[in-house]
Amino acid sequence: MRSLSYLLIGIFFGITMFKSEASSWFRIYEMFKFDAFHMYGIIGTAVIFGVIIVATIKRFRIKSFYGDPIEFTPKDKSLARYIIGGFIFGLGWGLSGACPGPMFTLTGAGYLPVLIVILGAVAGTWIYGLIKDRLPH
Repeated sequence: MRSLSYLLIGIFFGITMFKSEASSWFRIYEMFKFDAFHMYGIIGTAVIFGVIIVATIKRFRIKSFYGDPIEFTPKDKSLARYIIGGFIFGLGWGLSGACPGPMFTLTGAGYLPVLIVILGAVAGTWIYGLIKDRLPH
């Protein structure tokens, strides 16, 4: 039953991404050239809502849909992890024209060449799993 709810949420997310043009390579290209506010507005709105929702969850100790407590584990705040991770993420985003959410949205919309990008993301995740113990976390 959990899988079905996750699938439905993913479908809703994909439709939202596609209809808002957040999965559009042109919109992402516009953002990186600082030609339009469209993507910054979407990302900024998501960040603001995320902050409000996380603060609400923490303050009122809201549980998940299944009654499990929602916990936020503090992470190491070393600057190197953010610089290296941001560089790798940005490089992948710039080369492919898509971050992870739109990759699957584009596949669902019929843009099958993005499957190559998904294979690259899966390969990168697999390689990370192999070397994660040697990385600065």
